[in-house]
Amino acid sequence: MSTLVVVGYDDRFKAEEVRIQLQKLQREYLLDLEDAVVAVKDENGKIKLDQAVNLAAKGAVSGGFWGALVGLIFLNPLLGAAMGATAGAVSGALTDVGINDDFMKELAQTMAPNTSALFVLVRKSTPDKVLEELKGTGGKILKTSLSNEDEAKLQAALSAASS
Repeated sequence: MSTLVVVGYDDRFKAEEVRIQLQKLQREYLLDLEDAVVAVKDENGKIKLDQAVNLAAKGAVSGGFWGALVGLIFLNPLLGAAMGATAGAVSGALTDVGINDDFMKELAQTMAPNTSALFVLVRKSTPDKVLEELKGTGGKILKTSLSNEDEAKLQAALSAASS
């Protein structure tokens, strides 16, 4: 079961900085992210969601491969690749995995202008090492599925003075 954590920041760029830190932790196998999305609310109140994974591009690549393979069978690999890439891009764009976009937009509406939020869905982690890495990054937990005790530990780490 995945854990949802949403952290709000008073800065437009901080959520992206922390997401990059989390991705580094994932490369070190300390964290397994299912999804990590940055929401930014600009000075006009417009909300922009920056997904970590571009599903349309992934679908196009996958569809292109399978389309070319099917095209080879029917002796027209270019047409097969083009049709497969198009179908893959469309299905990728229509697929919503991870955190629900409507939920993110609704929560982002409550943010002040020129702020950001980081929405993270974590499959598993090494909590003590992750908390140490996040120490002093700032932010306020807006929403989480953590227990009250774990939420307090995370908020303490975020608020702690960095060493």
